Amino acid sequence: MSTLDEITKEKQRLGEALARVDGQREKLSSQLSELEATERVLARYTEGRPGRRTSSAKMPSTEGQAAAPPRRRGRQRAATGKTQQEIAAACKGARPNHVGVVLARHKRAGRIEERDGKLYAKQSAGTEQRAAV
Repeated sequence: MSTLDEITKEKQRLGEALARVDGQREKLSSQLSELEATERVLARYTEGRPGRRTSSAKMPSTEGQAAAPPRRRGRQRAATGKTQQEIAAACKGARPNHVGVVLARHKRAGRIEERDGKLYAKQSAGTEQRAAV
């Protein structure tokens, strides 16, 4: 086989490998965008973020401190409601009936409430305390 044929064959092999890598990259980027959308929806409807503060050393001690009213830190979340269709659209990979089941579960648990056809996250006392700490 001549050197020119070997070079052509190697170019073709590399081109095919690049095409496979591009396909994998596109697949992974679409999965990542779906996960980010799901994370935003879950962050909106979950009570706090479990696992963020696991060490008791991070919690400030209350000894020697005067009883002061809790202060809210950070930006306050906007109380904008979303329809069930908007939430289902944000969860691209999930089937609409699965989103409906999850939303019904959150309603029963008292984490979200429905007003005027829109769903709103409830601010529980435990979440307010975590935000103040």
